[in-house]
Amino acid sequence: MQYTPNGVAVTTFTLAVERPFTNNQGKREADFIPIVVWRQLAETCANYLRKGRLAAVEGRIQVRHYENNEGRRVYVTEVVADTVRFLERAERHQSSDDSDPFAGEGREIEISDDDLPFD
Repeated sequence: MQYTPNGVAVTTFTLAVERPFTNNQGKREADFIPIVVWRQLAETCANYLRKGRLAAVEGRIQVRHYENNEGRRVYVTEVVADTVRFLERAERHQSSDDSDPFAGEGREIEISDDDLPFD
């Protein structure tokens, strides 16, 4: 997590989205989507999201550009999140850090296509 010069919290992370089909070798591939989260939600994500945890993100796609060190224009496509939902139930284990709801091992959950808000 970082803060802008005006003190606004911003967090970036990558969401791995598995494709619904297999490649020629019979393996599933994934797309890695860059996510940008602002303000209080940025602080919550920075504190509680960890690699491998299930999350749902709602937001808008943004395309921005900048010039790299070689003077070339580089385009970046990312999702600016309005909502991030944690999809795993936190298990409460005796630990020194009870403030982390994802402390300990989480269990996988079954999510049907009917439960998802998109096609």
